[in-house]
Amino acid sequence: MVMFLFLVVALAVVVAAVTLAVVGGGEGTGPLPEAAPERLHDPLPPDRRVGRADVECLRFPLALRGYRMADVDDALGRLGAELAERDARIADLESALAGAQAAAAHVRMAKPEPEDQQ
Repeated sequence: MVMFLFLVVALAVVVAAVTLAVVGGGEGTGPLPEAAPERLHDPLPPDRRVGRADVECLRFPLALRGYRMADVDDALGRLGAELAERDARIADLESALAGAQAAAAHVRMAKPEPEDQQ
């Protein structure tokens, strides 16, 4: 019975010591400091267009359950906006090219071919 009481008291002392260590009992520094969240070190460049090398170098920091959603959402939003802008630019250029080709074909049809006069 004495051994059982000794183990219970020893267990209570260990639990109290661990609890005080975690919450910062008596050190004057307070509880454990908050760890700074790991942030994206090389985000996509805000001052220029995103290139292939930028996307290949993009590495997301790990979080508790995978990646930080805010970092991934920001990167995907930026890439989506740039892709939409490029698609619109490509569509504009293709329509301008089609108009130029149609105009050139119309000019070729309207222009009489020179006949050999002898």
